[in-house]
Amino acid sequence: MIPNVLSIAGVDPSGGAGLLADLKTFSALGAYGTGVVVALTAQNTQGVTSVQPVPAAFIAQQLDTLFADVRIDSVKLGMLGTAEVVATVAAALRRHGVRRLVVDPVMVSKSGHHLLSPDAVAALLSQILPLAEIITPNLPEAEVLLACAPIRTLADMRAAARALHALGPCIVVLKGGHLDGAESTDIIDDGTSQFELPATRIATKNTHGTGCTLSAAIAALLPQHANPVDAIRAAKTYLTSAIATSGELDVGSGHGPVHHFHNLWK
Repeated sequence: MIPNVLSIAGVDPSGGAGLLADLKTFSALGAYGTGVVVALTAQNTQGVTSVQPVPAAFIAQQLDTLFADVRIDSVKLGMLGTAEVVATVAAALRRHGVRRLVVDPVMVSKSGHHLLSPDAVAALLSQILPLAEIITPNLPEAEVLLACAPIRTLADMRAAARALHALGPCIVVLKGGHLDGAESTDIIDDGTSQFELPATRIATKNTHGTGCTLSAAIAALLPQHANPVDAIRAAKTYLTSAIATSGELDVGSGHGPVHHFHNLWK
């Protein structure tokens, strides 16, 4: 059975991140994509110039209308923006009994634009993370969630991953792309065990939407794998190839997108 996967996120007109990137990822990995828009942005590969939140009541209506008709097998959360939107989405997730939830705690864009207000961070911690099956923070996001010192080593990452697990999610995927070195190593923590998930670091500026793409890939693959860790590993492999082939695209002059359809376009 083809899974139906939902992205709840903002819209990036350049298509490299947010809801549009999530839908590309779902399609590339054999899932039927659905989407609820929580914010509009004016952005391109060079940066974000404006963010326009969608009214919370309309977000709730989008979600309730979709769930009333469509079986949703997993959900990915991206940029939520405000505390009111976080609370609205959390209430809908509880109302509709969502169990397979992947949370990408989007806080800052690749160009440095802040996408999550401080009160929204608090709401995310209290209302969303306890509902999550998997969270996928990068190191700066982990530092905000934990209010901790900078994470500079793999040992720091292991400690941070365990601390993040204590916030409520079933599995933490702490992304190590911000560390230096020839490899980009992620840490998977399920509260009992930790696994390292390394990949060769690829020299490219085409990293726009990598976090969105990884979390969307996990959401697409979760219903297709009996073991969540297998879905995470497959998602990382997909993203690594999407980054490696990103040079085949010619989109913008800033941080370009990854190649979501590298396995399909010939």
